[in-house]
Amino acid sequence: MSLSVHRVSVRYPGQAQPALSEVTLDIGPDDLTVALGPSGCGKTTLLNLFAGFVQPSGGAVSFDGKPVRRPGADRAVVFQHDALLPWLNVRDNVAFGLRLQGAAKPDRRARADEVLRQVDLAEAGDRQVWQLSGGQKQRVGIARALASPSRALLLDEPFGALDAFTREQMQELLLKVWRQSGRRIFLITHDIEEALFLATELVLMSPGPGRIVERLRLPFSRRYRDGEPARSIKSDPVFIELREQLLAALFAQRLPEGSAA
Repeated sequence: MSLSVHRVSVRYPGQAQPALSEVTLDIGPDDLTVALGPSGCGKTTLLNLFAGFVQPSGGAVSFDGKPVRRPGADRAVVFQHDALLPWLNVRDNVAFGLRLQGAAKPDRRARADEVLRQVDLAEAGDRQVWQLSGGQKQRVGIARALASPSRALLLDEPFGALDAFTREQMQELLLKVWRQSGRRIFLITHDIEEALFLATELVLMSPGPGRIVERLRLPFSRRYRDGEPARSIKSDPVFIELREQLLAALFAQRLPEGSAA
């Protein structure tokens, strides 16, 4: 069973062409699927379909065989900006969804502390949000998603605003979370190296209208999961060659019609 869209199209009011056209994608158990493409290719619309924030104009969205018609606790979303509540401390931010679900205070405190350990913030529970770095805030956002009973994580450019060093740390953290939690993950990004490193399946998208133009099954995230260092993976000639191929494909999408490559 999987998190799926089948022949999905989305047209927003006033748009000349669909944001997505006839897109089919399945995210199975143990998958970390990454959508890569330029602005306007429909990546965020696709994530919003999985989340239940947007309904398709045509086609179907389902999770383990059940239609997705609205947001649900089985799908947790991590946004590009941390969306934390500044009047709550770190632990209470992580436990906020559990509080809304009516969980008892001792239970939600214990669960928050458990997931804070998973994201290497075990000592940060009593700290205020304003005391955290950008990378720490994103860790709290991921911890909040993990605290929920979700079976899928949907990540909308979660590391885009971070510096290069912190971004790589967060990529490694996400692979740790994927390995430990067993949840299927869908992430969208503009960053080619990030997409190659994280994805078990990389989906290359193109605009005008948004569609999937290529899919790549990749070994790099599983190599990291099995113990190979990130720097070794990213310096592998196969990794570098694929990075250059994807860069060329993205540049080709930007060329005006009729231009020479």
